[in-house]
Amino acid sequence: MAPRAYWKGTLKLSLVSCPVVLYPATTAAEKTRFHMINRETGNRLKQQMIDSETGDVVESDQKGRGYEVRKGKYVEIEPEELEAVQIESNHTIDIESFVPSDEIDQRYLNHPYYIAPDGKAAVDAFAVIRDAMKDQDRVALAKIVLTNREHIIAIEPLGKGLLGTTLRFPYELRDEDQFFEDIKSPKITKDMVELAGHILHTKAAHFDPSEFKDEYENALKALVKRKASGKKIELPEPEERPSNVVNLMDALKQSLKGRGGKKTAAKSHARRATGRQRAARKTHRGTARQRKAG
Repeated sequence: MAPRAYWKGTLKLSLVSCPVVLYPATTAAEKTRFHMINRETGNRLKQQMIDSETGDVVESDQKGRGYEVRKGKYVEIEPEELEAVQIESNHTIDIESFVPSDEIDQRYLNHPYYIAPDGKAAVDAFAVIRDAMKDQDRVALAKIVLTNREHIIAIEPLGKGLLGTTLRFPYELRDEDQFFEDIKSPKITKDMVELAGHILHTKAAHFDPSEFKDEYENALKALVKRKASGKKIELPEPEERPSNVVNLMDALKQSLKGRGGKKTAAKSHARRATGRQRAARKTHRGTARQRKAG
């Protein structure tokens, strides 16, 4: 049985529309979670909202939403006033355009959702929209309101259904220049780049998420199990941080040697390097003879 729908509404492509439901495509239910407890009693702690000025505990019926218009001054917004901000995307996913998927900057990708038809009567229209998108090999862009916020959502076929991924707005992205502008452009030899290329080649693979292992999560489960059984937890010895002073060429060569059975790449590189050196010496001798003859 599918989980409870996160959102219900209508998917529209021009005059074609159908009821749809959204389900979160991700879950954190399997993550190991810790609760805050009282060390003396072992009881779980609960959080309370405290008035920042009076220090009094604020009960749930006294809590409201406010926007800070100036330091320490808030304008309160009532829930029904938020409802007054009604826009069409509150209950409708209206496809506005189709774009090539490779044009979507991955930094904009936010949260994925599964989109399915809502009821048997919606299946035909849903299938028409889904299959038309498959034929065009493009991603649909639309607007949707989730948790009182409007989002751009990118929609693409996924199996029998659709995958919708909310996108960040441009103002939510930081400019990369403020992080990259101070990166120097050192002179790197061609040999170093070729050696690094060989290392990349030895690590070539295909994307297979089934091979991803959350080692930290597994270690947490083992820790909890060991502690619950009354066994002592021994802290590992801190690892020494390697020196930052390294010979880059030596490190590249050692990386290749460390890839057992991958020595062919290193030999191939060495042969090419030797060939370039011989060619250079040959050219140099030919130039010297010409000068002597002249």
